[in-house]
Amino acid sequence: MHILLESQGRADPLAEVLRKLEEDPAVAGIMLLGCSDNDNAPGTLRTALTATGKPLFGGLFPQIMHGRQRLSRGTVAVGLPMAPRVALIDQLSRPQRDLDAALISAFPEPAAGGTLFVFVDAISCGAGALVEALYNHFGLENNYLGGGCGTLSFTPLPCVLDRSGLHRDSAVLAMLDLPSSIGVAHGWQPISEPLKVTGAEGNVIHSLDWRPAWPVYRELVRLHAKHDFSAENFFQTAKSYPFGITRLGGEIVVRDPVKVMGESLVCVGEIPSRAFVRILHGDRSTLLAAASQARQTSDYAYDGGGKDPTIRLAMDCISRALFLEADFWREMAAIDDGLLPFVGALTIGEIANYGQDYLEFYNKTAVVGVL
Repeated sequence: MHILLESQGRADPLAEVLRKLEEDPAVAGIMLLGCSDNDNAPGTLRTALTATGKPLFGGLFPQIMHGRQRLSRGTVAVGLPMAPRVALIDQLSRPQRDLDAALISAFPEPAAGGTLFVFVDAISCGAGALVEALYNHFGLENNYLGGGCGTLSFTPLPCVLDRSGLHRDSAVLAMLDLPSSIGVAHGWQPISEPLKVTGAEGNVIHSLDWRPAWPVYRELVRLHAKHDFSAENFFQTAKSYPFGITRLGGEIVVRDPVKVMGESLVCVGEIPSRAFVRILHGDRSTLLAAASQARQTSDYAYDGGGKDPTIRLAMDCISRALFLEADFWREMAAIDDGLLPFVGALTIGEIANYGQDYLEFYNKTAVVGVL
């Protein structure tokens, strides 16, 4: 695969990168991983995207990775050896949106054995429903790799892209007949007993064990953290104490609480009412071990049918970088063993299938793919 980096975060040099990939006969499609802080003047960027004749898809994220560089501006462009089938699914938050019908229209004959890239507007309340619809339509015959696009301010903005431009409240899907393997791990461990979600709406938890969610969460975290915290400095402590939803088979899916709203808690990703959650905690060693585990799992699982892997691609949660702070380079080193070109995005939620049993929208999780 042909990988180019546009490091300025501007549309004009990105257009030059796209022109080079357009002229490369070995490139049949293009994936773009850009930063949400880029100077993305919609008109100029749209001109650069629409001028590209090859299938194109991607998204804008809080940060991206190129090798072991962590960048807040710029775009990684990956030239793909085959043309992807690209589809835009819009209006995810519309209550009457029939996502099953949209997927049938976009992929009337879903292929099996390939890789489906999924980039979704992270603040769209339809992200969970999209993942469910993907499972209903495609099953687990393909590998899934993707994540949530947007900005850490959680300000609504167009953040997924295809050849027609940038889009909000949408997801872009790209199917490639390309062998891959996926590793998923997070490193967070329970520090509380199970709590029943007795009131929830979308990604907002209203009550736990029939009590307002914020006071319950604050009480339990305060006991473990040995310090108090408030709604004003909530995230500084909450980034170390996510929720965990236990799935069948014992897998824990992490949900990241990001702010207090009255006596409720707003999370990244939906929380099912009547589910049981536990408060989790981790430290640098458990998170770094999980990143290494995700890489090893993807390596061991790879079966390319005689085709050697050519790239390592990570969808790593931005909150892991915020938690590890200056030590995040250790996470990148745990993922990047130097044997393959490495690129990735620091996402707001991660989408992947865990082995052959699960397809999930994760939080605070390291997802590593080999293609």
